[in-house]
Amino acid sequence: MKFSRRAVIVGGLSLLAERFIGRAVGADFASQDPVLSAAVDAYIYGYPLAIIDTTRRQLTNVATAGPTRAPMGRLLRLRTYPAADDHSVPAPNADTLYTYAWLDVSKEPSVLSIPDMGDRYFMMPMLSGWTDVFQSPGTRTTGQRAQKYAITGPGWSGALPAGVTEYKSPTGIVWLLGRIYCTGTPEDYAKVHELQDQISLVPLSRYGKPYTPPPARIDPDVDMKTPPVAQVNALSVNGYFNYLAKLMRSNPPLPRDAPIVARMASIGLTPGRDFDPSKLNAFDRTAVDAVPKLALQKMLARFNNQATINGWIYFGPSVANWGTDYLLRALCNMLGPGWKLPADAVYPASEKASGGQDYNGNNKYVIHFEKGQMPPVNGFWSVTMYDANRFFVPNPLSRYTISQRDNLVANDDGSVNIYLQPDSPGKEKEANWLPAPKAKFGVMLRMYWPKEGPLSILDGTWKPPPIRRVEA
Repeated sequence: MKFSRRAVIVGGLSLLAERFIGRAVGADFASQDPVLSAAVDAYIYGYPLAIIDTTRRQLTNVATAGPTRAPMGRLLRLRTYPAADDHSVPAPNADTLYTYAWLDVSKEPSVLSIPDMGDRYFMMPMLSGWTDVFQSPGTRTTGQRAQKYAITGPGWSGALPAGVTEYKSPTGIVWLLGRIYCTGTPEDYAKVHELQDQISLVPLSRYGKPYTPPPARIDPDVDMKTPPVAQVNALSVNGYFNYLAKLMRSNPPLPRDAPIVARMASIGLTPGRDFDPSKLNAFDRTAVDAVPKLALQKMLARFNNQATINGWIYFGPSVANWGTDYLLRALCNMLGPGWKLPADAVYPASEKASGGQDYNGNNKYVIHFEKGQMPPVNGFWSVTMYDANRFFVPNPLSRYTISQRDNLVANDDGSVNIYLQPDSPGKEKEANWLPAPKAKFGVMLRMYWPKEGPLSILDGTWKPPPIRRVEA
């Protein structure tokens, strides 16, 4: 067998690249090599756009609106909390009923009409393709009155009907991720359903006219089972960069992104064009194969290095208005897309007990709130239990969350304990029991419309208490 000189050279470069990649994290080689560094940063920069589009494709690839999915441009009105076996979106909640839609406003605006919501808490945040919340009508911001909004694309200009307010999206993709508070009882479900049915969404050209949505086409190539994060993480670097370049055609980078866009161009990644690795030498073309792994490791390192408050991870004020903190944006979308502005909701999460060990259902844990120290909110709060993959934990009570609407039993001194364990803590304590799996788990504290000082998580004057293991 004969080998060409070119094959020998390329083969040697491949071995050399593998050696560097094998110890890349320890030696931080990726940050020292300008091409590999640019490729890793480009991967992280584009991660939320890839995640949100993969989520969109999976949740809209149906012919008609169903229980959990609806075609593009159509409202989906979820009538119940997500089922325990629904793994379409990580970190679901059992506090609100979703009313949401995926829009493509690159060609035509969509008009959203919201009825008078009475005294019912609601929010209708609108996320761009980059997962920034660019508008958030709702109880906190616009009040309870009836409202009408035209959601327009980045290049649209024109006249709007009287009484319709323009909300301009910086991208063609828009995720309208509305939530309406619900206690989960049959009676309250019915009241929320009535409000949901009065919310409407139509193309601007059909506003004020009878409208029947056109037939939707099902794409057989869309993976409807694998979670979106797993799908994106499995892409090769060429497949990922081609996907990203295509998405950036109708979801353009923002002016603040000019430096990273220039770095992307230096490695052959340009919005709207196929990824062109020919700009790279043979060594770099081989080295960039490790980019997905290196980028994901960088995200996980960011998570592991995140400062905690009594064991709770809270990502701070830039959430959903990310600016140029691309690593935080990527990490949060890896944990699950759909983050809200901190003024609307704060979601501290806890993955480890106060001693630093992972939560495990073979142990028992307690959250102890001192008297007068329950989560300070204008809206409502809840604590949700998740398995290791951030989905609901099936249990005999079908109880996935503990919240202020529950009849929690206080201790003699006015404090409150919440028990996290797989088995009942006893009949007298069962009202405060949040069932855990007999395996690794995590919990999330949701605080909707958190109060501002003197007791506020927003400025640190209130802190969630630690979760402590109960010793046998």
